[in-house]
Amino acid sequence: MTLTRADLAALPSYKPGRSPADLARELGLPEAIKLASNEVPFGPLPGVAEAVAEAALQLHRYPDMGVVALREDLGKRYGVDPARIATGCGSVALCEHVARSAAVPGDEIVYSWRSFEAYPIITAGTGAASVRVPNTPGHGHDLDAMAAAVTDRTRLVMVCNPNNPTGSAVRRAELERFLDTVPETVLVVIDEAYREFVTDPDVPDGLDVAGDRPNVAVLRTLSKAWGLAGARIGWLSAPEPVADAVRKVVTPFSSSGPAQAGALAALRQREEMQRRVAIIVSERERVTAAMRELVPDLPESQANFVWLPLGDRSADFGAGCEKRGVIVRPFPGDGVRVTIGTLAENDAFLAAAAEVLA
Repeated sequence: MTLTRADLAALPSYKPGRSPADLARELGLPEAIKLASNEVPFGPLPGVAEAVAEAALQLHRYPDMGVVALREDLGKRYGVDPARIATGCGSVALCEHVARSAAVPGDEIVYSWRSFEAYPIITAGTGAASVRVPNTPGHGHDLDAMAAAVTDRTRLVMVCNPNNPTGSAVRRAELERFLDTVPETVLVVIDEAYREFVTDPDVPDGLDVAGDRPNVAVLRTLSKAWGLAGARIGWLSAPEPVADAVRKVVTPFSSSGPAQAGALAALRQREEMQRRVAIIVSERERVTAAMRELVPDLPESQANFVWLPLGDRSADFGAGCEKRGVIVRPFPGDGVRVTIGTLAENDAFLAAAAEVLA
């Protein structure tokens, strides 16, 4: 007899990146490098730590459950009615809340695979069935196949753009054609956690593409480019009925006071955020060019990581990098995701990769 759902036994747990401190102790090194979790390496944006510290003086009080100040600020900055905005504990939590508000047992949720590893976990949590549509040979979404996979049972379609972990991105024409094809009875969620790192002008802003469509929601996060991975703040823009439903199922007070304060402070530093992103993008291009000498079919990335399609060699490559003090993220049988770090961190990775692949 089990006290929990039997179907969850077959579900893999979400795996966070390994601790660099643990690896350093294991190897007897002064430090190890972590390039596994898509964090930015530059520390909080100016003013964020101070805002968080000041907010911490009110930790004995509940935060604003409506997250009114942050929603209003996001609305002004992105041209979105605050009534259409919901916030949560990172965009992954909002993805879960959207699924809970849209799907019930017996429904289907469609997503590309491989894509964000939380999607099957979130789908199983709702009791819905996962419909995984294989990536294209170029490691991106096959939107035509995803549209064809929609049935009368489909309640939700996830489009990760840029895609995690492959870094690939869908372009405007194909995304708009896809949105025109999907029935209005199906909610399409465009997951844009890495939007700030996009440099291809043909990769659309989901907020623009969604427009007034009644069945499109857009996820964003402040964990990546905005440097708030430890604060856990994400936001969603959706038609008002969808945003209302999401706010109903969000865990009460899950956006903490310090996180809200940090988010407001970070959003005031757009210019510095963009300066830091430009450094990451430049390093992304350098790492991509260097790694293509070793892995010729490495795809173009529009995120803050690169994807090495190493297939059955992925686990061994990840282990080899760890032995050299560099933590990357292998997906056994598929590939390896490598976060772009500082110049020195990237140099260390390139040196390790050359040794392992040699």
